[in-house]
Amino acid sequence: MPAARVEYIAPWWVVWLHSVPHLSLRLQPVDSTFRPRDESYQESLLFLGLVAAVCLGLNLIFLAAYLVCACCCRRADAVPTKRHNACCVTWTAVVAGLLCCAAVGVGFYGNSETNDGVYRLTYALDNANNTFSGIDELVSGTTQRMKVDLEQHLARLSEIFAARGDYLQTLKFIQQMAGSILVQMAGVPTWREVTTQLTELATQTGYVEHYRWLSYLLFFILDLVICLLTCLGLAKRSRCLLASTLCCGTLALVLSWTALAADAAAAVGASDFCVAPDTFILNVTEGQVPADMTRYYLYCSQSGSSPFQQALTVFQRSLTSMQIQVAGLLQSAVPLFPTAEKDLLGIQLLLNSSESSLHQLTALLDCRGLHKDYLDALAGICYDGLEGLLYLGLFSILAALAFSTVTCVGPRAWKHFATRDRDYDDIDDDDPFNPQARRIAAHNPTRGQLRSFCSYSSGLGSQTSLQPPAQTISNAPVSEYMNQAVLFGGNPRYENVPLIGRGSPPPTYSPSMRATYLSVADGQLRHYGNEFPA
Repeated sequence: MPAARVEYIAPWWVVWLHSVPHLSLRLQPVDSTFRPRDESYQESLLFLGLVAAVCLGLNLIFLAAYLVCACCCRRADAVPTKRHNACCVTWTAVVAGLLCCAAVGVGFYGNSETNDGVYRLTYALDNANNTFSGIDELVSGTTQRMKVDLEQHLARLSEIFAARGDYLQTLKFIQQMAGSILVQMAGVPTWREVTTQLTELATQTGYVEHYRWLSYLLFFILDLVICLLTCLGLAKRSRCLLASTLCCGTLALVLSWTALAADAAAAVGASDFCVAPDTFILNVTEGQVPADMTRYYLYCSQSGSSPFQQALTVFQRSLTSMQIQVAGLLQSAVPLFPTAEKDLLGIQLLLNSSESSLHQLTALLDCRGLHKDYLDALAGICYDGLEGLLYLGLFSILAALAFSTVTCVGPRAWKHFATRDRDYDDIDDDDPFNPQARRIAAHNPTRGQLRSFCSYSSGLGSQTSLQPPAQTISNAPVSEYMNQAVLFGGNPRYENVPLIGRGSPPPTYSPSMRATYLSVADGQLRHYGNEFPA
């Protein structure tokens, strides 16, 4: 059955990344051929990381300049300006949060794709290792049977057939065929060194990938926590949460640029390999595996012949000849030498076992199995893995933009909180509608014993049930009426008298509330003035 090969075609992003200029630290062009052990090539990948570090420095300088300008510049505290600032801060925070969530979503997809690609690579390496190990076991087992087991049977038969020269000639022929098989088995290379290298590569790759995947997962969680703390800080107007998110956002910004540097270097290096993987593998295996065997497994063309075809053919012919000779000895020599039957049957079983090993060896040495593993490994690196790295790079850029926006929003939100607190400080501490007055009253129980002067509804509810004493309504100071309220046990009917008598509401009343309050006050003055004359 002819071998069919699925052609490997490098995707467009491999070609695009491979075209990125490769420069050394001295800004000199470097050959983009994948050479991971070459110092100049390593410098070209390190240069990409330094570019990301420079971008991080520029980003931090811009944020520092913005923070200095935001802290030094003062604006007029006009109401429209404050409302505009609050609206701008709110919408900017919303955009930053959505951008951060989108970045985390892209990052999750990229992290999963990269993990799938690495898993596909390690799985292909394990399959190739199993194939190479199976070849070595079959070759060593066949060699063991031909060298040791067959020689023991032939030595005993030589003693039994010592008087028969024709039988000894047959045994000599069987021994020659066994030697021919051993020569062909010696031509099959041992893959122990290759298996050791592939096992080490798969182990290291899986180890690094595990911690890479876990690190990105923790980074995603950190980004979401920072977004949540930012939302809580803005909603609760908490300066502590806002300061914490600014510090964490700066840390996440640094981590984003660092991750971008690592992803860029890894993506460009992987693209350099994926452009010409066959060339790199031929260079690596030179001196360890014959070049014709390496090309046989890399290309697996229908027109190309297997380098093991001659050895397998000789193996098959030798086994067939040996089986024929052993069958003839069983028919002719056993009636004359019954003691030879056991050794002849042992040789026959040995040859049958060797024939089964030959079929398995032929299947394992065929290029289609190993070539499929090779294509799977390339797909894992160049398709899934490299695509995932691109998405992770996009995540790093979006995350850096989101946290830069959060850092820019922080000073504006801080100034807005300070403006609101300053507006509360301008209100009279005795004003019951002042939120700070409520906070002070909660910590000062002596003031909480006096009831509010503004419980108008409670005063109206008590007018029909309580008989008022002969008390004159006057325009006395507030402190005098406070004393009267204490003397009368805090009667709710007389709690609103000072406000009515003063003829003006607290300074924080709105115009509509002030008009309503004055109309109610005039009506009560006319009613109680006629009923209780002074």
